[in-house]
Amino acid sequence: MSSNEKTKSQLIHDRLGHPVIDSDGHWREFEPIALEYLKDTAGAKAVERWTSRLRALGEGDFAKMTAQERLDRRASQPAWWGLPVKNTIDLATSFIPRLMHDRLEEMGLDFAILYPTHCQLFAPFIGDEELRRAGCHAFNQFAIDTWAEYSDRVTPIGAVPMYTPEEAIAELEHCKAIGIKAVALGSLIRRSIPEAEKLGVSRRYACWLDVLGIDSLYDYDPVWRKCEELGYPVTFHSAASNFGLRSSISNFVYNHIGHFGEAGDAVAKALFIGGVTRRFPRLRFAFLEGGVSWACGLLAALISHWEKRNNESIQELNPANLDREGLKAFFNQYASEKMNAKFAEFDEMMMIKGMGKAAPDEVDDFAAARIERKSDIRDLFVPKFFFGCESDDPTVTYAFSPANPFGAKLGAILSSDISHFDVPDMTEVLEEAWELVEEKGMSEEDFHAFSFGNAVRLWASLNPDFFKGTVVEKQARQLIENETRSERSAAAS
Repeated sequence: MSSNEKTKSQLIHDRLGHPVIDSDGHWREFEPIALEYLKDTAGAKAVERWTSRLRALGEGDFAKMTAQERLDRRASQPAWWGLPVKNTIDLATSFIPRLMHDRLEEMGLDFAILYPTHCQLFAPFIGDEELRRAGCHAFNQFAIDTWAEYSDRVTPIGAVPMYTPEEAIAELEHCKAIGIKAVALGSLIRRSIPEAEKLGVSRRYACWLDVLGIDSLYDYDPVWRKCEELGYPVTFHSAASNFGLRSSISNFVYNHIGHFGEAGDAVAKALFIGGVTRRFPRLRFAFLEGGVSWACGLLAALISHWEKRNNESIQELNPANLDREGLKAFFNQYASEKMNAKFAEFDEMMMIKGMGKAAPDEVDDFAAARIERKSDIRDLFVPKFFFGCESDDPTVTYAFSPANPFGAKLGAILSSDISHFDVPDMTEVLEEAWELVEEKGMSEEDFHAFSFGNAVRLWASLNPDFFKGTVVEKQARQLIENETRSERSAAAS
């Protein structure tokens, strides 16, 4: 549908010698039809409730507030312009499946896993249980029906609510039944604080965020088990904007920068420390749109904390091991007369301020993950986690840096974010990504992992047929077979 002249992205693709997979593109739901699905699922009143709640979540209510009302409510500034409207063909592409399918080549993409933007992506986070479950159910059906004709190059995700394990499992089974191959689970679930409720304080102003892996309201192991059973890697596309220090009442950019990474960091850390990657060794997890730099820091921090606070080294901090007489001897020999006169008072205060704090029953914060050596952290982190990185993100190179502990290469995956404001020209996706090689020093081997190999390792990890019937089937199958042979050979030796 375009001119015969190839885009720069197409020319780059021609020289690569391997396919390019987009693990987090976006599409814009055509709402008039999407809401017909909700009406068929839950009735006309559900549509009215949905429309009312979603409008309240958007910029409409914020725009109507006075400056004082925004201040009084601490209402966070949302995005107000989020579509590339000047680029007409890109705007149309975001809504029209056939156009998206036909233009992927212009973008330098062979296959795309598409996440929604509006209805389907917000559905898992609606507080109203009936509406939340009906919305996920309806919009997932809408997604699979919308893209069924284009499955050779595109597959849509299913949105899964996570307020309770029961609702998550029900929707996972529904997704499997209707043919959805990839899912996104909710996280950072807003929970009420009982004491605040007693005081009549709304969850809008007093809540805690459930990170699923530790300290959760529920045991989510049945959900992880169901994902493993159904062949779904777990992906999260959760936001941390408008929480805590990302709640400016006047500046969207302040709220937006880094919020996906912060959401990913919170959940990845909880899953690891909570032992989920230990208990479910076959399961893979992906954290989307937040880049990978935070994950490099998290891996290093987990190792350094384990070194200082594992079950043995933490005894260096145990007050029971304090030699009080030895300490007093140093004071007697080196401290001033005034300091020595206050030693007994100091000793008491030191105990009160920290050294005498009661320890929890389990002092090893890594107990659930059963870490015995540093390499265990690498083995339970590096192959289990994947990180969606946009094509214009120069810090993708951190994933492949020798500075990472053990020289580990993290699972960065190309995630274009097409259809959103930060991709003003869809045809520049691969062109921008290739700058990592031309300008940032990434090797072509690492670019292969970023743009193809890691995506296959994620999406086909529990479902070897994930790419069956697609334009990348042959190359994906070959990669899986080669790596399987290598693993068997390594195990034999």
